Amino acid sequence: MKLEVLMSCMHRQDDKLVYTSRLTGDVVVVNQCDREGYDEYETPRGRVRMFSTTQRGLTKSRNFAISKSQADICLLCDDDELFVPDYAEKITAAYEQLPQADVIIFKMVDRPTAFGDAARPLRWVDCMKVSSWQISFRREKLLSSGVKFDEFLGAGTGNGAEEELKFLLDCRKAGLAIWYVPVEIASVAQTASTWFGGFNEEFFENRGATTRYILGVPLAVLYAVYYVITKRGLYRETISPAKALQAIFRGIRQNKIWKQVKQKRGENR
Repeated sequence: MKLEVLMSCMHRQDDKLVYTSRLTGDVVVVNQCDREGYDEYETPRGRVRMFSTTQRGLTKSRNFAISKSQADICLLCDDDELFVPDYAEKITAAYEQLPQADVIIFKMVDRPTAFGDAARPLRWVDCMKVSSWQISFRREKLLSSGVKFDEFLGAGTGNGAEEELKFLLDCRKAGLAIWYVPVEIASVAQTASTWFGGFNEEFFENRGATTRYILGVPLAVLYAVYYVITKRGLYRETISPAKALQAIFRGIRQNKIWKQVKQKRGENR
């Protein structure tokens, strides 16, 4: 069973990031920069294939990496992760032990989890608590399902994040089995973000837009109230709960992502 890590990054000149991330196996790097190119490196521990591209957008990067992968199992990776030495063995062992799993969510070092201490299938509501760096999948099962990352979401779109939630819910709709395995594979620094500019009105408007796009109006409204109440400790120094809720509702009402989707469909007719 072959594993490839799919790494997304920007403006890299070489493959040093593979080494600083402590990756020890095969890696597909999608480097969004100002040129088109391809470089391949054989290392003592595996093969690095680096695709440089002028396209922009994290979800485009993910989809491109999946299309270029040659592995049985893929693991998503950002450029601020540090992997444990035996991550590859842990990941492949999990898939061997869970042949029914099409997607496996792993644990990250020093990060609390709400999923417990035992392997288990995830419900749709659990998908709301998953970050992209935890996601792995059987590549052929994903390709045969037709599921891709939604390119109207994620860094570089101006619509905020939540692309991993849409991806996982689409996997569920397509009949793919999503499991959680409490095995630590990496730590995440998250020292900078290409999309998060703080808990301002734009952030909350985008949150409303993305949740309406993914969940529909009724659930988006319920989630808006839940989010504003439960996360107020994170944002209350920069914006009041009342203004945050107003901004989320404004994002739900404006419905900008669905408008972009409809416009794109019209252009492609």
